[in-house]
Amino acid sequence: MLKHVPNILTVIRLLLIPLIVFYIFTGQYILAFIFFTISGITDIADGFIARKFNLISNFGKLMDPLADKLTQISTLASLVFANIIPVWILVVVFLKEFIMICGASFLYGKDVVVYSKWYGKLATVLLYIAIVVSLLLKQFEITGIWEQIDLGIFALALLSTVFSLIMYVKDLYQKGFIDKQDLKKEVTFDKNEKK
Repeated sequence: MLKHVPNILTVIRLLLIPLIVFYIFTGQYILAFIFFTISGITDIADGFIARKFNLISNFGKLMDPLADKLTQISTLASLVFANIIPVWILVVVFLKEFIMICGASFLYGKDVVVYSKWYGKLATVLLYIAIVVSLLLKQFEITGIWEQIDLGIFALALLSTVFSLIMYVKDLYQKGFIDKQDLKKEVTFDKNEKK
């Protein structure tokens, strides 16, 4: 039974997304905060259990990061549509995730396991904190300097996100997972090639 726990927690995170979005759109920010917090706790728990008891599965390797990305982007999109945060925050996160997906497609088939580094975890934690602060500020109608502090946390989260993306690409390049020769090749076609 234990071997299924990480995957069950991942599925729970996916099921929580519609609830978080619904409560943001209906202005029930404290409930959105509660379910978003539960989602974050299940994220930490499933990763810890999977590593601690060596229960890493192919399903988990695919669905765990997907659940994270869907939760973040769905929540940020909801906050943008509810006029709680500016759209540029969503755009930066979306572009970063798009680049990561392209990178994962490029590395597909290669024996590469990309482990989380401290800067990736820092970016995730800062983004979660910023979202939580946004929900609480809206729920209790707190304005002024606290809104600027929240934007500052978002800015730090986005800087950490961009930094982590650069560092992951650099790490893969230095370890040879990105073929340096492939980057220099020009695409040519053999004129004698039969169609």
